[in-house]
Amino acid sequence: MNTHKKKFVKKAIEIANQNLTEKSGGPFGAVIVKNGEVIAEARNTVVRDNDPSAHAEINAIRDACRKLKTHQLTDCEIYCSCEPCPMCLGAIYWARPRAIYYAASRIDAEKAGFDDSYIYDELKREMPDRNLPSKQLLREEAVELFRKWKEQEINIVY
Repeated sequence: MNTHKKKFVKKAIEIANQNLTEKSGGPFGAVIVKNGEVIAEARNTVVRDNDPSAHAEINAIRDACRKLKTHQLTDCEIYCSCEPCPMCLGAIYWARPRAIYYAASRIDAEKAGFDDSYIYDELKREMPDRNLPSKQLLREEAVELFRKWKEQEINIVY
């Protein structure tokens, strides 16, 4: 891996390190880069914001999309201090960057108490077999919304 990419991973690690003293959330940082320029950088703020979705990657994606005025980061790369969790990985796929680069693995995070294996295991199960009860209600009413959306002159698929 070239030195340029390592520089951005190192920056994500430095951002993550700030949470060791500031205690805004876990020791996670992320940087989003476009054409060699940092567009957004963020750290985990789950504790500070009382928001379980305020992971570094999510915070960085939100900031980068606002700055670039787009909902997709197709010309960008995401650099993370740790392998993204399932939630962040989903958001990253939706953002459609060119690549993800990360330092620590999810196994390293698990050893520090950040264990996502339960979620990975749950996602492999069929809906009725998951530990969190999920019941489908009012399907026809919701499907009608998709029909109406498709009929609109302008709709943006993402």
